[in-house]
Amino acid sequence: MGKILFVSNRSEKIKQYREIMKKHDFTVAESESSAIEAVEITQFDIIIFDDNLDKNIMKKLKSVTNKPSFILLTKKDKLESDKDINGFLTDDMPEELVNSAINLNLRTHKSLEQLSDTNKNLADSLYRLNVLYSTSSKFAGSLDKEKLLDYMIEGMDKSLSFDLTCTLAFCTEEQPVLILNSLYEISDELLNAIKIRTAMNYKSLFKMPLTDNIKVIKNIKYPGKSFTFSIFEYDNMFAPISAGDNFFGCIEIFKETPFTSDDATCFQTIAQQVSLPLKSATLYQEIKETNLKLEKLERLKSEFISIVSHELRTPLTAIKNSLDILSCGRCGDINDSGIKFLSMAQRNVERLSGIINDLLDLSKIEAGKMDYHFTNMNIHSVIDYVKNSLAGVANEKGLRLIAEETVNLPDINADSQRLEQVLTNLVSNAIKFTPSGKTITIRSHLADASQITTNECFKPDIDKLKGQYVIVCVEDEGIGIAQKDLLRAFDKFAQIENSLSRKAGGSGLGLPIAKQLLEAHNGAIWCDSEPEKGSRFYFALPVSQIPADEKILISN
Repeated sequence: MGKILFVSNRSEKIKQYREIMKKHDFTVAESESSAIEAVEITQFDIIIFDDNLDKNIMKKLKSVTNKPSFILLTKKDKLESDKDINGFLTDDMPEELVNSAINLNLRTHKSLEQLSDTNKNLADSLYRLNVLYSTSSKFAGSLDKEKLLDYMIEGMDKSLSFDLTCTLAFCTEEQPVLILNSLYEISDELLNAIKIRTAMNYKSLFKMPLTDNIKVIKNIKYPGKSFTFSIFEYDNMFAPISAGDNFFGCIEIFKETPFTSDDATCFQTIAQQVSLPLKSATLYQEIKETNLKLEKLERLKSEFISIVSHELRTPLTAIKNSLDILSCGRCGDINDSGIKFLSMAQRNVERLSGIINDLLDLSKIEAGKMDYHFTNMNIHSVIDYVKNSLAGVANEKGLRLIAEETVNLPDINADSQRLEQVLTNLVSNAIKFTPSGKTITIRSHLADASQITTNECFKPDIDKLKGQYVIVCVEDEGIGIAQKDLLRAFDKFAQIENSLSRKAGGSGLGLPIAKQLLEAHNGAIWCDSEPEKGSRFYFALPVSQIPADEKILISN
């Protein structure tokens, strides 16, 4: 049954249609004023307009009503199409045809209404999906907690058109923050009531102590008008903002018109969507704070090492000078036992001095204060110096130290003193970890970076190299290193755990220092080794020219 308005000034037609329309909600208007009054009060499905009346009345009805179906009652036999007319009835039309025409128009009108409602719902759904997508994109692009909460409120405003939101946040500052986003101004009395309500809701939901000290941030859209306590009679929704065990706050939203189930779904979705980015932002903030603490600790450590090393060097110099004076006999003759103990003391002073120098070098490198004096030089001079310097130490241990060099290697731009330090460290380690009767070999050759092969753990460093490089290798026949420990050998203070390494001792700083010195030369260092089969330590330095020929020079 539909609602029908019959507009006519012909009494016989009014009487006729009253009889025909017994099954419908039928209203009659006999004049323009009564017709307009009727459509202002009631929404009709069909308006039957008598062609006997002035057509301007129909136009006025169209301007004040919500698009009913218009049927024209006419005396004409020939009907002309009119965009404003949805159907026609003629004076001589039988009752059955009148009923059929009206029922058909009612069904058509209902179908169009349903289609219109479906299209409107679809448009609303698409709009909300677009809002949710836009909001989630903003969430994904920010690690700022305050912005994330702003994006949440903005998304809810666009999709729900709220009157007031109360967001209690525990993640933006040290104290809880109540963020109010309101259409109209909020009085102090209403604000206190909202604070108590929000805090009580938080307490009851999460069983935590009531927080008296709540900071308030108000964002008012239209300050010229004020809310009253009737706001609490509005429809409202409440949701926690949390991800797993991480609780960031809660939000309550008020709206004068009732929320729909789609509103509730959208509200809960946005409240859940913001939780994971807030968790990521919290972790990011914790990482930043941890990194700052680590940087501070690293700085303090470097300063401590530098200060301690300098403080140790002063008394150590005095001890060394005293031992030198005693050993040369300036204070009188010393028996064989005294000479033995003096020699032991001098060796340990030298060892301690080396450790202190390593600590000082490390602190300089980490502080960026290591001095370099780059000049064009040949690697042969470095190899020759180190070989001659350590030959005596190798002989005392019963080792053979040799060099196999490629002649006519191109010059490199380097600090010779720092390269001597690197090579001395590698050869000293080889001597330290190689049993008596074995051989240690220093080799050099030219290679393109693409020809360098190495263990997988060193590939990131090798892949950075481009062009031609002078390669130096220190090969020994010592205890070797397990594959899992190759990279760890270059860690600061690292000692590979086996009986011989523990017996040999050392600061564990030689290889890390060598690595950083070579990086300052735009070079690299790596090693290849197997337990009980010796080790090969390599380092590469860039060159600018390729030699015309290469010959092998072997020296003992």
